[in-house]
Amino acid sequence: MARGLVKDYKRTRAVDGIDIDVLKGERVGLLGPNGAGKTTTLMMLLGAISPEQGSIEICGHRLPGGRSEAMQRVGFSAGYMPLAERLKVSEFLRMYGELYGVVDVEARIETGLERFRILQLSEAMGTQLSSGQRTLVGIVKATLHRPRLLVLDEPTASLDPDVALRVRTGLRDLCQSEGTALLITSHNMVEIERLCERVIFLSRGRVIANDAPRAIASQFESDDLEGVFLHLAQIGADQPERAERRAQETDHSA
Repeated sequence: MARGLVKDYKRTRAVDGIDIDVLKGERVGLLGPNGAGKTTTLMMLLGAISPEQGSIEICGHRLPGGRSEAMQRVGFSAGYMPLAERLKVSEFLRMYGELYGVVDVEARIETGLERFRILQLSEAMGTQLSSGQRTLVGIVKATLHRPRLLVLDEPTASLDPDVALRVRTGLRDLCQSEGTALLITSHNMVEIERLCERVIFLSRGRVIANDAPRAIASQFESDDLEGVFLHLAQIGADQPERAERRAQETDHSA
């Protein structure tokens, strides 16, 4: 999907030669502490920003030239994305289904709501939804057009355990029944371990691990992914301190 991605912001290299592949029906987590390059990588994969170097191809369409065709095969949702508050859930989903050009839009809406066990929310207004319900409706919206790739940014942030379970169960069913590939970011390591078959760990803009969750934990001599995350976050926090000490030592020597 992506090869050799590089992205600079002023004097900072946010992404430094990242390769990413997600296969049909595969559930992949993109992880790393703040500043690791996750969001920048997602924005490049979605064509929202362009890399300085590297290539991106989605379902046979090369970005940026083939972005319109590629994005027709991609769904995106995030826990922080707003919903239309003055529309019913069914009206909101119908609007997006028509924008996507979905022929059987009513059937797709019903399938999506049933998959995430929120069919009872069909006639609810946006103002009546909890944050967890909004997240579920957003994922349904992103899957109406049967995307080949579903990209989710922090979908289970601050969700109650029962809602997070609905998300995991629904996503597994989607990937298995429709062959949708899933790429998901999250700071919830437990959720990722439960959902994803493979994890790509980023640190300071580079891929440092790409394997099954248990294999990565073993690689870093940790009991779980949370231990790996904390280890990488500490390394990242130490970097500025080391740089400052080196600068001070250089000043004193001069």
